[in-house]
Amino acid sequence: MPALIYIDPGSGSYLVQVIIGALVGLVMFFKNIKMYLLSLFRRTPKKQKDE
Repeated sequence: MPALIYIDPGSGSYLVQVIIGALVGLVMFFKNIKMYLLSLFRRTPKKQKDE
C-alpha cells in the first residue's frame, strides 16, 4: 500500500507551484474586488480650473 501514495519530486514541485499560484491568484482577485468597491464609495475632490 505505501507505494500508492508516492509522489516523485518533479510532480511534487509542480503540485506546490500550482497551489501557490492558485492562492496568489485568489488573493489578487479579491484585492481587485476590494479596491473596486472602495473606489465606488471614495469621493474624489473636484478639480478647479485655473483661469
